Amino acid sequence: MSIEGKVIIITGASSGIGAATTRALAKKHAKLVIGARRLDRLNELKSEFPDEEIITQKVDVTKLDEVQALADTAIKNFGRIDVLYNNAGVMPVNALINRAHDEWQRILNVNIMGVLNGIAAVLPTMVEQKQGHILATDSVAGHVVVPNLAVYNGSKFAVRAIMGGLRQEQHTNNIRTTIVSPGAVATELYNSIGNEDNRKAEIEVEKQIGLSADNIASSVVFAVDSPNNMDVNEVIIRPIKQDI
Repeated sequence: MSIEGKVIIITGASSGIGAATTRALAKKHAKLVIGARRLDRLNELKSEFPDEEIITQKVDVTKLDEVQALADTAIKNFGRIDVLYNNAGVMPVNALINRAHDEWQRILNVNIMGVLNGIAAVLPTMVEQKQGHILATDSVAGHVVVPNLAVYNGSKFAVRAIMGGLRQEQHTNNIRTTIVSPGAVATELYNSIGNEDNRKAEIEVEKQIGLSADNIASSVVFAVDSPNNMDVNEVIIRPIKQDI
């Protein structure tokens, strides 16, 4: 089936790549259930498309019951779930010597458990349907390790492993899997960097060479709109001037 009419859940939809993807899919007339912690932002986004079917819901991806409620909303209103896009994430940048334990825990809770919670919420429905598509925002940092990003690197390598395992476990149920791995992108993700010097440095890189959130959204649309017998497992998108 084409994107039009597909029931698609997006987490982390209030800004950046999630908001851009919501806009791109709304223009193609998908039925959208979008979640994030900032409900006001979601409602503003919905108001841009008064003629489209968009449901907003507050969700913290670290809480399984809230992610499950988001999936239940899709079933209640549309009767099925065709696509889940696990997009919520954080990216603190810090050297291990700084022992930023709270940052480490947040990275694990959002970037890894958030993806697992999304999978847990939709997989039984997709198995019963014998079809579905689960996507996750990964990162170039899930392919290449760099200093000061060790814990973030670890979380994104974990997402690659989890999604690879999901594909092998569920491909016979016609469930497709995709990780989208961006390099530098102009989003609000850098606001999650607690170290001020690191935050300024990352924002400067993003201003100089970063891709737009729309660039990444176009890759998500490509994967979602691919033929049913085609599984786009990994997409890596770097700014042409990015060196890692």
